Amino acid sequence: MKTIAENRCFGGTQGVYSHASDATGTDMTFGLFLPEHPTGAVLWYLSGLTCTHENAMTKAGLQAWAAEAGLAVVFPDTSPRGTDVPDDDAFDMGQGAGFYVDATEGKWAEHFKMQSYIAADLPETVFAAFDLDEARQGITGHSMGGHGALTLALKHPKRFRSVSAFAPICNPSASDWGTPQMTAYTGDAAAHDATVLLSDGAVLPPCRIDTGTSDQFYDKLGTEAFAAALARSKSGAELNLRAGYDHSYFFVASFAAEHVAFHAEHLA
Repeated sequence: MKTIAENRCFGGTQGVYSHASDATGTDMTFGLFLPEHPTGAVLWYLSGLTCTHENAMTKAGLQAWAAEAGLAVVFPDTSPRGTDVPDDDAFDMGQGAGFYVDATEGKWAEHFKMQSYIAADLPETVFAAFDLDEARQGITGHSMGGHGALTLALKHPKRFRSVSAFAPICNPSASDWGTPQMTAYTGDAAAHDATVLLSDGAVLPPCRIDTGTSDQFYDKLGTEAFAAALARSKSGAELNLRAGYDHSYFFVASFAAEHVAFHAEHLA
């Protein structure tokens, strides 16, 4: 692992690091906020379309609240990158748009292994390098990252004690944000759809979701479908529709403190 930068931040350290990933076959960059008084608990933050590790790290304001709670926060990248990594002209496909799945199809299959990267490869690197508690992990994310947080929590229920999401894409097999991309990557969008997974019996850890009523991409998110699946499965979850908020990081920052407090409670 290579240190790219370390900056003092709310008494702790906001670091940026790179490492050679076995999952993607590329060098990957991630951010990690380590509070001054860490409890050992870890919150993974998965970013959305077009983002890198840096967007949430600099815009979401999570560090202030994480410092108070003693939570470490990991900010992974959203896809493999590099001149040898396939890309697409569309902003929601290719580099910056890994959708947190393991690609099996065509040119994407070699490097686009973001599910394995988040589920195994990056945690191995993080827990080897930092004194953190593997038994106390939560996961959150925004938009495409919210999709990733929900699906990874549903697929790995013993790993995450809590899950939350800001404006998640939660029914991608019925959306333009999900069906074309995950069909191209894996051939089966429904296999990576939080609504479908929950409906098919997957177990959701304690969950919190916030979505804005003025979200300009609301019709792509599938919020109603996921709410119906929550009701059918009688899953313990809090789903909030926030009046007047859109899809931006202003929205994420507005509710970051509540999400950190939610995870801190379950990771205590």
